[in-house]
Amino acid sequence: MESYYWIGFVGFALAAVFAILQAKKVMSFSEGTETMQKIAASIREGANAYLHQQYKTVAKVFVVVFALLLTMAFATNGEMLSKFTPFAFLTGGIWSLLAGFIGMKIATYANARTAQAASESLDSGLRVAFSSGSVMGFTVVGLGMLDISIWFVVLYKFFGINDPTTFGNIMVMNAMGASFMALFARVGGGIFTKAADVGADLVGKVEAGIPEDDPRNPATIADNVGDNVGDVAGMGADLYESYVGSILACFALGAAAQYGFNGILLPMFIAVAGIICSVIGSFFIRTKENATQKALLSSLRTGTYLAAALSAIASAFITRFIIPDNWLGIYIAILSGLIGGCAIGYFTEYYTSDTYKPTQKLAQSTETGSATLIIGGLSLGMKSTVAPILIVGASVLISYFASGGTPDIIDASGSFTLGFNQGLYGIGIAAVGMLSTLGITLATDAYGPVADNAGGIAEMAGMPEEVRRRTDALDSLGNTTAATGKGFAIGSASLTALALLVSYVNIVQERTVEVLNFSLTSPPVLIGLFIGAMLVFVFSAFTMSAVQNAAESVVIEVRRQFREIKGIMTGEQDPEYATCVSLCTKGALSEMVVPALLAVAAPIITGLILGPEGVVGLLGGVSIAGFAMAVFMSNAGGAWDNAKKYIEAGNHGGKGSEQHKAAVVGDTVGDPFKDTSGPSLNILIKLCATVSIVFSGLVVSYNLFKFIF
Repeated sequence: MESYYWIGFVGFALAAVFAILQAKKVMSFSEGTETMQKIAASIREGANAYLHQQYKTVAKVFVVVFALLLTMAFATNGEMLSKFTPFAFLTGGIWSLLAGFIGMKIATYANARTAQAASESLDSGLRVAFSSGSVMGFTVVGLGMLDISIWFVVLYKFFGINDPTTFGNIMVMNAMGASFMALFARVGGGIFTKAADVGADLVGKVEAGIPEDDPRNPATIADNVGDNVGDVAGMGADLYESYVGSILACFALGAAAQYGFNGILLPMFIAVAGIICSVIGSFFIRTKENATQKALLSSLRTGTYLAAALSAIASAFITRFIIPDNWLGIYIAILSGLIGGCAIGYFTEYYTSDTYKPTQKLAQSTETGSATLIIGGLSLGMKSTVAPILIVGASVLISYFASGGTPDIIDASGSFTLGFNQGLYGIGIAAVGMLSTLGITLATDAYGPVADNAGGIAEMAGMPEEVRRRTDALDSLGNTTAATGKGFAIGSASLTALALLVSYVNIVQERTVEVLNFSLTSPPVLIGLFIGAMLVFVFSAFTMSAVQNAAESVVIEVRRQFREIKGIMTGEQDPEYATCVSLCTKGALSEMVVPALLAVAAPIITGLILGPEGVVGLLGGVSIAGFAMAVFMSNAGGAWDNAKKYIEAGNHGGKGSEQHKAAVVGDTVGDPFKDTSGPSLNILIKLCATVSIVFSGLVVSYNLFKFIF
């Protein structure tokens, strides 16, 4: 069966060709007037400059970690770490970086073109923005398949590694590199974009009373740059990590379930089928002029649900072909992931779209001020955690028992039973099913920032109000689809993290002759649970504070320019846009390192003190608390943003009213919730797990708890 390794290259080729065609389609549209082209060029220049500085900073950290892994691998002659591990880590980071960078490049070329197309019709604007998002979506899945396939060929063909267990464990380290890069991209980009957004809104809208993206606002270019480096480049790296991580987790689990290379190839085949189905679904997304938000949502649902349905049909034939002995059970596990992902998407829409009562009721709370709006948003976010958690819980149960899982976990020798390992493989393959149609799901997510940029360019270029109305409609829908994409990411992360946690237990148990106690009554496990839950809050605090610090500097600068540059408000003199871009860049680069290193250091330090039992507790705590916190923050932030959009559409006083000012305050609170801290948590969950696996040998050999007790 391993001779079918080439299927990954087929998936890459299909995704790459479609992405190239969509990119050419975007570039064939007009970029508009000279003013629009000039504004787009400034945004593009700022985004490129920031990413250049970010990648230089991240490269230094990667060199240090690579050197550390290389030293461990060769100093222990491959006993603690495979000698391939450092290189797998490095390539995972590079591919993750590349996925975000390519998506950002096309987004900065699509923004003005979307604005110009929106001057013709709503459908034209949607087509350009969605085509740009498709480039991002299919670039992510294509590069993911290429990365995995190249490593398959290198390990199997060139180095003769034909043991599925060894193969799977090496490939998990590739996921660590992708997670590490994704965390930097998400946190750094999130800090940049939300610092600019908060500064622009608080001073421009609330204090100065000028419209959003008004060219008189010194932070407006930085705000639009931030959409690209945070919501596009950061998101691309994030979803690349989720996609690859779910597939690679199945590699290790397939070996334990005794499926051999068949267990490795199944997720690759499903991913390739998902790419084909996503391409088909993309052709069914279109809308009509003056379409309502429900009609726009229905258009996107048509494409995504069709892709999911086709993927479900294809997966039945694929599973029966690759694992004929247990195909039906594994197929049910795949279906549980697919259906679970769609269900999470639906409930995310319900809580964040202004076409439903929760967000409309939240907008109504502005009648009594910003305090009640914030209280209502916090409540909404907390309530929204119920459905995703129950859906993922149901998916875990269904996928585990359907794929052969048994109530008996440990056999007489203290090892995991075959039934338990097969059940875990089912959970892992459910995560692959959930993300199998990521190409189109991510396209519906990535188009939102492009529409947001298009609205900014339309405002700054003085285009007709009708154009801004259309781009705002697309942007509002983009807020909902962005929340949906985050729901998919965190849902799959919880499934993948559970699989990686048990992989960690398997690995550490193999490294010691002692029977380790991983029960909840074990003190190290209990302490680890508390540490894991605490880590979620501390990580969120660091990222929120980072946005606060960077935003404060932008607020001070915008106020200074309004005060000292006398001709800004009359339009006689241009603001100093570059100063705000520079402040956001410095703030993001200086603040992103500590949260990222915290995710790496916490499991290592916990392991060196409490041993592997403490690490298991930490992974459980960070997975549970991180899942709930991520859903809460993402949905609360999305609802606050769309409540503001709902008011700007003419409800509850409309733009410039006291209700609108209250909504802007709520939106600024929600900005770091939904675009910095919330989406970074799903990366934190998986990065903790992969770091724990990488350093498991060190923790087993040297931990304080072992020597004291």
